[in-house]
Amino acid sequence: MMKKIAYFECQTGIAGDMCLGALVDAGVPLEYLVDKLKGLGIEQEYRLRSQKVHRNGQIATKVHVDLLIEPSHEHDGHHHHPPARHLPEIEKLIESALLPPRAQEWSLRVFRQLAIAEGAVHGTLPEQVHFHEVGATDAIVDIVGTCLGLDWLEIDELYCSAMPIGGGTVKVAHGRLPVPVPAVMRLWETRKVPLYSNGIDKELVTPTGAAIAVALATRFGSPPAMSLERIGLGAGSQDLPLPNILRLWLGQSIDTNRNVGAQGLRPHPEQETISVLETQIDDLNPQAIGYVFEELFKVGALDVFTQAIGMKKSRPGVLLTVICSPEKTSVCEAILFRETTTLGIRHLTQQRSILGREIHQVETIFGTVRIKVATQGKDEAKTIINVQPEYEDCAELARKCARPWRIIHQMALDAWYCEKGNRE
Repeated sequence: MMKKIAYFECQTGIAGDMCLGALVDAGVPLEYLVDKLKGLGIEQEYRLRSQKVHRNGQIATKVHVDLLIEPSHEHDGHHHHPPARHLPEIEKLIESALLPPRAQEWSLRVFRQLAIAEGAVHGTLPEQVHFHEVGATDAIVDIVGTCLGLDWLEIDELYCSAMPIGGGTVKVAHGRLPVPVPAVMRLWETRKVPLYSNGIDKELVTPTGAAIAVALATRFGSPPAMSLERIGLGAGSQDLPLPNILRLWLGQSIDTNRNVGAQGLRPHPEQETISVLETQIDDLNPQAIGYVFEELFKVGALDVFTQAIGMKKSRPGVLLTVICSPEKTSVCEAILFRETTTLGIRHLTQQRSILGREIHQVETIFGTVRIKVATQGKDEAKTIINVQPEYEDCAELARKCARPWRIIHQMALDAWYCEKGNRE
């Protein structure tokens, strides 16, 4: 059965107003949101408007939640400010607003997740959390408005990309906090959200944006198999080196298993998000490159390789490329800066198709060899794509028994296929 699905691509993070902007840009009428949000009974506290803005040359929609009552400031005697509501009060507002059933359910779920995270940070029960930390009025509008928009678009499943961690500090009600702020870290922890650094030291993911994603996303990582129908672009408030835009992909799901067996087609390999670091070097002793490889693999790099290139002033050089998981980006970058002469590193976030991997063991007359078996598909549809003995095991036996490596390698392959044939 085809499903209508959405995917939040968070290259520069996610915030509540960016979600609203992406939804309005994708076709959700602003008038619809304004009308439905009136049911909350807080329309005297804010005004909702949208505009087209440019972010690094790209056009996107910026949605503003203009507060009509200014926030309070300590010791200034100003008391006219939006109330710091507790979770039960917010839940009552949502339940009384006559929202569409799914929008109501999703809104309650997001606020519950946010309250649990804030409560864990401050050591209080979720029901006792004051929501001034995330801005009571704008948080309500952002969260409920986003849920209304997803419902209006008739989204069946929401997916979300890996998230950039940001950096620096941000001023909040309790003072200045490091980025990511504690509530965002708690929210990420609940879903084991894949994280990476895009090199921008700003607050990129807000508690409201993190709560929306954590509460509603089916899965985090690469885009799901889908036929793309529309893109919505929601602009953030900050000017950043990258276009500060949340991209909302909308489309229909694709069943990658629907033709397995009927026409001999196999499901696509699984995909994962990876970080790619690149730098070119023309003034480093080549002996140091081998050491850099060792250090990078030691901290968990997935692959490291070099290519010969020609550089400025006709100098020969090398292009050094590191492939790693997003969470290893910072430590791999630190090694490149420490151990090489590079002055700059390029960052790319890409999707990698991968086959399933299993390790088997076989016995040869010379000893045990591990076999790496690459598979595609799952369960009854699983197919063996490639079989390779582990290089190091073959090399160790070759040295120990004074036999050619290629002979040990072939014997291991023969042993595996013989065992496989006996099992079948």
